[in-house]
Amino acid sequence: MSTAPAASVAQPADGSGFPSEPVVAHLLADPRVQRVPSPKLAMFIRKDFLEPALCERIVAQIDANRRPSTVSDYNGDDAFRTSETCDLPYDDADVVEIDRRITALTGLDPHYGEPMQGQRYAVGQEFKAHTDYFEPSGVDFAKYCTVSGQRTWTVMIYLNDVEAGGATRFKAIDKIVHPEAGKLLAWNNLRADGRVNPSTLHHGMKVRTGVKYVITKWFRERPWPR
Repeated sequence: MSTAPAASVAQPADGSGFPSEPVVAHLLADPRVQRVPSPKLAMFIRKDFLEPALCERIVAQIDANRRPSTVSDYNGDDAFRTSETCDLPYDDADVVEIDRRITALTGLDPHYGEPMQGQRYAVGQEFKAHTDYFEPSGVDFAKYCTVSGQRTWTVMIYLNDVEAGGATRFKAIDKIVHPEAGKLLAWNNLRADGRVNPSTLHHGMKVRTGVKYVITKWFRERPWPR
């Protein structure tokens, strides 16, 4: 079933998601979207965005094709990000459908989106407090941002319920989001003036029991090269 909001909602002028107002309006045009109340960042939740069977098929892909996750601007902490990552094939029918639903829900231009990734967290694995944007003063900024620019929006989808642990914690706004199969979480990594927003700092907390699976989709300031 399509999650597209009403066609009359304004679209971002250049597809990048900045300024954010058209994206916010597009998201809120869906009555199933909840805005997280905070003046510090724009963040939204949409439960039951993916049906269980679709989640299970993506979980199987992640299990079959996972590799150790990496970080930019390595800080010397080998335990900073201990999950595994799967680069999901852009031409897979399920991935194409999820991409379609994400852009329909947000109004973001698919040409500005990075390839979708899946992540797997086993017991004890985590991603310590981090931001999804690239630090402008970081040593890897030019490497990751010269072509497509900074990350604007993050869309994350939980693929399964986790028996214990595995929540996503946004400390600056005192918000903890618990994994639920099919639940989408989206937020803007930038402030209203286009600068990066430190209040998006978030922690993929340790899984205590079970395994956690998520999809992550990032959008950029400029189109992603194909």
